[in-house]
Amino acid sequence: QVRLVESGGGLVQPGGSLRLSCAASGIIFRIYDMGWYRQAPGKDRELVAVITGSGTTNYPDSVKGRFTISRDNAKNTVYLQVNSLKPEDTAVYICNANSRVNNFWGQGTQVTVSS
Repeated sequence: QVRLVESGGGLVQPGGSLRLSCAASGIIFRIYDMGWYRQAPGKDRELVAVITGSGTTNYPDSVKGRFTISRDNAKNTVYLQVNSLKPEDTAVYICNANSRVNNFWGQGTQVTVSS
């Protein structure tokens, strides 16, 4: 059974930081591209970071320079370091594992940026 379990979300003040984690099980982690998406109420789900199995990363302009994705293949875990948070970063952050034939989602972790 495939599981993606996110953790690390919470309430943070503007300008603050968090480190999100996604622990994967039931997949050959190292061959999957791992991504973080977010979804705010009333908005579409959007990609905020992706890291390939070989470690190549990509970010949209909205988070470039503030968010950093990394992975530890020995721990089957992908991380998202989120810095300089803004109120508009408030959303559920959801982990994704994607190969050429399979696509899996976690349940998400809430990030709320508010003073």
